Amino acid sequence: MKKTKLKLRKEVYYVFAGVVFIIVGIILGINYYNDSLYKKTMEYQFIQKGYSLDDFHLLKEKLKEEDLPKILEKDKNENIILLVQEKYFLMKNLDLYLEYMEKEEKDRKDVVAIVNVHANKNWYENTEKTDTSLKEKILVNKFYSLEKDYTPENLTFIPLEQAYGNYKDNALVDYAYDHFMNLWNDAKKDGFHFMVNTSYRDYNSQQEIYENIKKNRGEKEADSEAARPGHSEHQTGLVVDMTSLDAKVDEDFKDSEAYHWLKQNAYKYGFIERYPEGKTYITGYNPESWHWRYVGIDAATTCYKENITYDEYYAYYIES
Repeated sequence: MKKTKLKLRKEVYYVFAGVVFIIVGIILGINYYNDSLYKKTMEYQFIQKGYSLDDFHLLKEKLKEEDLPKILEKDKNENIILLVQEKYFLMKNLDLYLEYMEKEEKDRKDVVAIVNVHANKNWYENTEKTDTSLKEKILVNKFYSLEKDYTPENLTFIPLEQAYGNYKDNALVDYAYDHFMNLWNDAKKDGFHFMVNTSYRDYNSQQEIYENIKKNRGEKEADSEAARPGHSEHQTGLVVDMTSLDAKVDEDFKDSEAYHWLKQNAYKYGFIERYPEGKTYITGYNPESWHWRYVGIDAATTCYKENITYDEYYAYYIES
């Protein structure tokens, strides 16, 4: 009887041990399977590359899923983590950002802005024809140009109450003209009388201006003061150079109440200060308090609220 009980206990033990062994095997198998799956994940690959878990989650949040493998192809670089946190970061420009950061000691915010607008290259280097179908959102600068024979449609002449010179000396594209007149009338109600010095200018007129400066003061000075022919915004018919009756001289205008009114209100009518102070490294031009460009109310509002130039706006919101 005792032998039977002992034999039964051994059988129960063996069964129990077998069950435990199977369970342990299953658990180990599941763990192994899960581990092998985890090693195939982006998270594991980034950690193996030397990035922290926080770094990975940041990259996952800021980038598109298809961009993550592109980061893995590169050596670990702390600058990547810093760059992706910039508001105007563009993945397509990552290599250019990193290359520029190695050559120049610049704040990463400036690096992103400079590369986005192509200002990491020399002015007028590798220029291309601009997309004229964009109408008021057209970009004309030292990298994007207009054809010699480009003339905007529906130019409307600015009356002499709002412009110096003779009638038909100044004109804007009709929709820009309408918004300019709304701006002018509202400014007049607030006590400011703006006057246009110049507006639409064709290719030949711009060439004459540029060549005259170049002849007298050299190419470098000409490039800082005027656009090369084909690269002038005036050819778009979307620009007014203006001061006011109370501050006719450019230097006086930038310190005037009329100028500050424009700074605070022009965007509501779709106009922006195209070459603001402190942005020469992006625009390529010295500050021009008198140069106001129509880009449409939505774009102007974005430029105003985000404190960016139109070059930056175009690079991030249109070109990208």
